Amino acid sequence: MPIHLRRTATILNPDQSRVLLRPFQPGDSRRAGEIIGRVMSLSEVQVGTLLDEISAEFSERHHEIRRAFLERFEQVRESIADHAELSEPRRLLIGSYFLAEYSLEAAALFNPSIVPHPDQTELPAGSLRFVLSLRATGEGHISSVTLRTGIIHGDHTIDMHAPTGFLTEPRQVPNPIYEKALFGRTLAEIGLTCDFTHRVISKLAESFGLEDLRASLQAEQFRFPDGMTKTDQEAAQGIWMLARSNYEVQFRPDQELSQRILFPATPSQRNGIEDARFVRFQGDDGAHVYYATFTAFDGKVVMPQLVETPDFLYFRFRTLNGPAASNKGMALFPRKVGGRYVMLSRQDNENIYLMDSDNVHFWNECRMLLKPVFPWELVQLGNCGSPIETDAGWLVLSHGVGAMRKYCIGAFLLDRDDPARVIGRLREPLIKPNQDEREGYVPNVVYSCGSILHNGQLIIPYGRADHATGFATVALSEVLASME
Repeated sequence: MPIHLRRTATILNPDQSRVLLRPFQPGDSRRAGEIIGRVMSLSEVQVGTLLDEISAEFSERHHEIRRAFLERFEQVRESIADHAELSEPRRLLIGSYFLAEYSLEAAALFNPSIVPHPDQTELPAGSLRFVLSLRATGEGHISSVTLRTGIIHGDHTIDMHAPTGFLTEPRQVPNPIYEKALFGRTLAEIGLTCDFTHRVISKLAESFGLEDLRASLQAEQFRFPDGMTKTDQEAAQGIWMLARSNYEVQFRPDQELSQRILFPATPSQRNGIEDARFVRFQGDDGAHVYYATFTAFDGKVVMPQLVETPDFLYFRFRTLNGPAASNKGMALFPRKVGGRYVMLSRQDNENIYLMDSDNVHFWNECRMLLKPVFPWELVQLGNCGSPIETDAGWLVLSHGVGAMRKYCIGAFLLDRDDPARVIGRLREPLIKPNQDEREGYVPNVVYSCGSILHNGQLIIPYGRADHATGFATVALSEVLASME
């Protein structure tokens, strides 16, 4: 049976005018002190005039820019030689010299995933409001997560909402709560098990905060008047780094969803948050939460991580642990199967694997699920987002890499009760790059991080040549009928 896939006219191109205000550090602390010294030498009149000029130029591009100036000043004020009380205009001006605009989408806007929006009120019959996450890549090839909203109408047309002008990072929750058992298990998984670790953990309550952990670490460090051993120092650093890699952030409710940016915030994410695969997950009690697996990249090492949000305002970032939590492209099923969490993964850069666990943060075992078979996938197989539950089984969109490193999107079907059993597979790709999609940052690539099923129609957002994002729609019945 032929598959009638339709590419829509909706294309999201990177927009270099979408800029984020980021800290700017011009060299070491010595140089920072010199810059502050030059600002200190200005008269109050000069300070006021210059501040007015900078504010006039940039206030239309950033929300509450003077507040940002003051916050940045507080972060660099230790570089001021004398700590005399400064006028507010001078503090604002100093802060402005340590900020810079970052063009979030300067290079690309691609690899999308799509999930139902938490708010489905005030919609026409047969319509669905959605959240679209995208990988935005800017200067230095640093990737972050940006969000959009839109509506799929009853006739399957897609209406994307225009993004707002201001971009904002969330505030870090000052003292996130950690679970002692989970934290200790993670330390053991990464090899940080020693007497020092046990003593630090033993001082903590079953639930503890970052300041509690800091106090416990300091108490142990003060026990050694002659200094800690190298092993204990490394353990202390590892404990603190693990805590900082598991963090929570909060956006303000008045910030539009398209203003909210998840920018790299930890050393493990230094070079990017890549390819977030969002899924609307149904818990045992029937309630829903959104998870996203993503790849953290520090410039050398890729690390799979997990983010959780109930509402796209509050986000919890957590490490994924266990020997099976490795490589890229992990995608969580939208509910437990047989009482266990289930995840697709790619352990070896070639094949698709299946994992299951009793804890969403720990993955210890995996088994082979699918190998490359057809010419368009002989180099590599991987998933294109979380499985979609249908009456026929779990529908999984896949990506395959063939000759000339050409990426295509295919599909296969897993048994609903036993997802380790493949019950259907497309011989030919659903989407392969056409002439309009071949050129970009990485030629000949179409790739998705998550699709959605609505009224019998599969809606597939996908990256075009690692540069822009398009949409395709296809009837689920046609896809299933074409499977072998």
